[in-house]
Amino acid sequence: MSEDILINITPQETRVALILQGAVQELHIERTLSRGLAGNIYLGKVVRVLPGMQSAFIDIGLERAAFLHVADIWEARSHDGQNSPAIPIEKLLHDGQTVTVQVIKDPIGTKGARLSTQISIAGRMLVYLPQDKHIGISQRIENEAERELLRGKVQALLPPEEKGGFIIRTMAEDASDADLQMDVEYLRKTWATIVKQSKTRPAPALLHQDLSLAQRVLRDFVGDDTATIQVDSRENFNKLQEFGTIYTPSVLTKLTHYRGERPLFDLYGVEEEIERALGRRVDLKSGGYLIVDQTEAMTTIDVNTGSFVNGRNFDDTIFKTNLEAAHAIARQLRLRNLGGIIILDFIDMENTEHRHAVLAELGKALQRDRTKISVSGFSTLGLVEMTRKRTRESLAHILCETCPACKGRGQVKTSRTVCYEILREVMREAKQFNPREFRILASQLVVDLFLEEESQHLAMLGDFIGKPISLQVQSDYQQEQYDIILM
Repeated sequence: MSEDILINITPQETRVALILQGAVQELHIERTLSRGLAGNIYLGKVVRVLPGMQSAFIDIGLERAAFLHVADIWEARSHDGQNSPAIPIEKLLHDGQTVTVQVIKDPIGTKGARLSTQISIAGRMLVYLPQDKHIGISQRIENEAERELLRGKVQALLPPEEKGGFIIRTMAEDASDADLQMDVEYLRKTWATIVKQSKTRPAPALLHQDLSLAQRVLRDFVGDDTATIQVDSRENFNKLQEFGTIYTPSVLTKLTHYRGERPLFDLYGVEEEIERALGRRVDLKSGGYLIVDQTEAMTTIDVNTGSFVNGRNFDDTIFKTNLEAAHAIARQLRLRNLGGIIILDFIDMENTEHRHAVLAELGKALQRDRTKISVSGFSTLGLVEMTRKRTRESLAHILCETCPACKGRGQVKTSRTVCYEILREVMREAKQFNPREFRILASQLVVDLFLEEESQHLAMLGDFIGKPISLQVQSDYQQEQYDIILM
């Protein structure tokens, strides 16, 4: 099945949607003011070593100190193949020490970033491990003959003095020697630059920043099933072409610039899908529905038959609802980027064969998910327990915040999210109408943000559409409320 990738880029944020058979499967959002940190490499300073927890807090220049556990310290591990005990953290680190670290997990909620001293730098086909010596291969490449062929091909490309190791990604299966050589040279040059900076810059300092979301799409998201990659910004389309020419030439034929009058995300119904993904209820085509509740400890998904009554008996109705729900659950996990512990409460099934069939259908639906997932069978309570690796904030945590009116019982969109919605709405109206002026009526928080941090984006939009844009506070408006008046 072919997949389309949509990239919506504005000065304030980049949004990426993966479309399969007309339905949105994944959403990725990266805001200019808060780019993800995972993959970034820093020169950090040890703030405090905690022997009792075998961990340390590292200052890498963020608001909160980052966390480093002894299990993530390269020097603490045994590399001789023996089961020798790990070296205690107090013998490896001391207060005030500088150390080169990489972020392996973004700050989430009140938790600081998670760090590792084992550095890895990802390329298109290879991942470089400068401290390692072996050549590993992605587990997704299952054919043993193919694995050995790839290992030998990469080994032959490495210079005799090479001290680092590599992991061969699935993208390397059909790569030529020239493509692999280009990846090796790029990765080694990147690491040399990082080492040079670590010796000359004072801690804390950023040594290497991971690629932008749009660039990572070309490097990581595109596969054989990808039909098109549509970008709605000419300037960024040109930048992606330049990047692709150097690092991902094979995907350039799929990259296109969207020139339509209608906003790209509107054309494919992505905006409506985002709104639905922020709600608790997910309706199934049969009439059943899911209830998704996300908490800090876990996420629960409850399956209900609703108005669906079909089949020879009630057991058949339950079975068909659960089969449909399995596919819907797999899609919602990717769409909302739900991670951590997830509890699935399927409708109770007495038939053991039905349970096995539902689990098999769930496993099949989860195969397209690039995130690591572990699923256990039905528990004694009839629940399915699973985990999905949490590497970034969920969609709801990015777009929403705790509602001050309900004291944490619900969520509202952030004032910045509302600002960006207003900017998109003004752009949409400007393409259809030709007023003398646009007047934005909004809450005090939204107007204040437009006058301060978002003033440049508002001015840029006004210059682009060639119309003045004025602001007016409506004291009785809630944070999500706004109106755009055409003057």
